[in-house]
Amino acid sequence: MLDKTLIDSSQTCGHILANSASDVCKAVGVYSVSCYDSEGNLKWEDQAKNLIVDTGKNDLLDKYFAGTTYTAAMYMGLVSGTSYTSAPAAGNTISSHAGWFECGATTYGPDYSSGTRVAVGWNAASGGVKGSTATQFTIGSTANGTTVKGLLIATNNTKQGSTGILVSAGLFSGGDKTVATNDILNVTYTVTI
Repeated sequence: MLDKTLIDSSQTCGHILANSASDVCKAVGVYSVSCYDSEGNLKWEDQAKNLIVDTGKNDLLDKYFAGTTYTAAMYMGLVSGTSYTSAPAAGNTISSHAGWFECGATTYGPDYSSGTRVAVGWNAASGGVKGSTATQFTIGSTANGTTVKGLLIATNNTKQGSTGILVSAGLFSGGDKTVATNDILNVTYTVTI
């Protein structure tokens, strides 16, 4: 009698992992702008989605994770439509942003009556959102142009200055906007993380 028994044994083992918590952190900012003429009539409204440039991201990280006794100082300026050739880019800095210019008294588009960039005030953050109080620009002169293309935020208040940190810059979603002397631009900025 011959017994031929073939034993084939295999075992499959698996482990099912429970869903793990994960979070992606991305900062997104939007400038909301309303322009009124000297009589208080609404001329136009638009938004500018911003690019938080590398220097702005690094500044945020350095100050939040390693800063001591830090106090924020942010200032807003206008991006000119005059001599514009390219959009803000991640590698732009306040001293080097080839292709676009800041509005100011000496060159490049309409000037606003404040002698410096306008200080930004902030509301308390809630639900991962931080919004500014209204920042106001009164157009003082259009001798160097009448076109505004967008906005910027920097840590130095010198209009058209090249020191400090460029935090963000953004262009209007609806294209260039025309302004006249004595127009008032009311701007709020909202950052969502």
